[in-house]
Amino acid sequence: MKLKNTTAANSFRYSWLISRAFPFVKPFLFRIFLGVMVAIPVGLLDGVTAFALKPFMDYVIGQKDLHMSLMGHSIDISYSVLAAAIPFAVILFAAFQGVMRYLNDYLTDWTSQKITNSVKVKLFASLVTMDSSFFDENSSGIILTRYLSDPDVAAKNFIQQIKSIVTSLFGAASLIAVMLFSSWKLAVVGVLVLGCAFLPMALIRKKVKETSNKGMVVGGNITTNLNETYSGNKVMTAYSLQEHQKKEFNKQIQKSFDIAISLTKRSAWMSPIMYLIASIGIACVLHYGMYLILSGEMTAGSFASFVTSLLLLYKPMKTLGGTLTNIQTIFVSFGRIFELFDIIPTIKDKPTAIALGDTINSITFENVCFEYEEGHPVLNNINMQVNKGETIALVGNSGGGKSTLVNLLPRFYDVKSGSIKFDGVDIRDITLESLRHHISVVFQDNFLFTGTIRENIMLGNPNATQEMFDNAIKSAHLEEVIESLPEGLDTVLGERGTSLSGGQRQRVAIARAMVRQSPIVILDEATSALDNKSEAVVQKALDALMQDKTVFVIAHRLSTIRNADKIAVINEGHLVELGSHDELLQIENGQYKMLYEMQFRKGVNEGINEGVEVNLEPNELISQ
Repeated sequence: MKLKNTTAANSFRYSWLISRAFPFVKPFLFRIFLGVMVAIPVGLLDGVTAFALKPFMDYVIGQKDLHMSLMGHSIDISYSVLAAAIPFAVILFAAFQGVMRYLNDYLTDWTSQKITNSVKVKLFASLVTMDSSFFDENSSGIILTRYLSDPDVAAKNFIQQIKSIVTSLFGAASLIAVMLFSSWKLAVVGVLVLGCAFLPMALIRKKVKETSNKGMVVGGNITTNLNETYSGNKVMTAYSLQEHQKKEFNKQIQKSFDIAISLTKRSAWMSPIMYLIASIGIACVLHYGMYLILSGEMTAGSFASFVTSLLLLYKPMKTLGGTLTNIQTIFVSFGRIFELFDIIPTIKDKPTAIALGDTINSITFENVCFEYEEGHPVLNNINMQVNKGETIALVGNSGGGKSTLVNLLPRFYDVKSGSIKFDGVDIRDITLESLRHHISVVFQDNFLFTGTIRENIMLGNPNATQEMFDNAIKSAHLEEVIESLPEGLDTVLGERGTSLSGGQRQRVAIARAMVRQSPIVILDEATSALDNKSEAVVQKALDALMQDKTVFVIAHRLSTIRNADKIAVINEGHLVELGSHDELLQIENGQYKMLYEMQFRKGVNEGINEGVEVNLEPNELISQ
């Protein structure tokens, strides 16, 4: 699945989205409920200032004492007392509201972060089960954006918007209550007008979805550019690609800007329209309020309280409008998140899968065909058998399918047709965990994780004993490397292990494979990127790793190929020759023989050109 082709098709299925999100919210329902309860007084107290204006205007400014009856008791309060009490009460309520707002913010942020983390953890658990083809199809930037940014937008902001809705709704309710208390006639006019101002927010719903999806893709491309600039910095410098990278980045930034502005062009007009409608409403209220005051139906204090409430009401109503737009963005992100959860890896255990036994006597390839893209075959009808303890070398033209063939063994990919069998059992009927536990792989460019040398080696087998660990260090010829480092095995490696040389990284990877103690070893061009000195040391480590193992080797070192039990010549996806070194040399006009003679001549010529005495047998110069 190509992640950039998302449609977020379920973004408007709100009940479905909420039902899918509920399992992440459920563990924190109490805190969410507590946050909502705290948000209620935060909103309700918005009406205190507006409500206080009525007695202040009518009694303090009018210098009249307040006479009221409470539970059959007459209470008289002088205007001088009210003049001191009302401002103090406003300050007191504001302080209380501030404390409640702090508690609400803390509860909201705590809950939001917890939900976001739980979504990210489950997404990551899903990500690590994805097939190799998934990572082939999607750039690092798109994956980072989909798996990190969307949870932040969706899960984190979801609770924030709930808080905003509750606070705004109860703030609006308290202000409307003050307006109704002051004059229900004016309240009807004011609320209707503000309701009309609120409606335009619903008009950009689909545009939000479209822009969000486009923005995600562009954001992913920007991240990919940054990743490639980091990882390929030497190539960029060597080929003077700085200007090229800058131009690409500038184009992506401009595209991101254009997408954001396209939404602004369609949504920015709503704010002035809301202001215009609200202003018309206020004008109507002023005109009608003047009539009510002159007719004696309303006091000046009630009118001042009403107008203040109306003006204050605009903020929560506008906030609610903006919240709806934000919620639509959140639902689009949720839609994309659940798309990720619904991706089912093509390579997975069958319900009836069995665990692989400790001993594997034979590995059989039966009419194996494979293609990365439909209609473009990479392997065609490969048939061969490798027995326990044998070493088989794969040689042939570059891009002929050698690496693809060995990648099928641990099921990085599945065959298109045919089968690979371990002791007669199709590997698709074997559990992935047990299958991969029996295989160790040493690549041409081995990936080392951020951490210490010790930690990287132990990743091969976390349960390895100290004796197994020490033997792996010795067999991989790592003692000298470790002794040269100030902190030895506890030396922290940089990202991808770049603080070590290529040969040192290979030896750490070989030690990692050794502690795994798997009966099957795959060596995929494990020494081809090394200089002669490093290659010699690494080859000794590989020889130790290969002892008593069934080995598949895409080889660079000549003696490894010559001494292999079998050599498979694979050209253009076809197995064209299979046999030992001596057997293949007997095939007249054979491809292996042709490769052998060509490399023999090359080796002799290079020795002569360098002034080196060439005294080698031809079969010592054969390579992949």
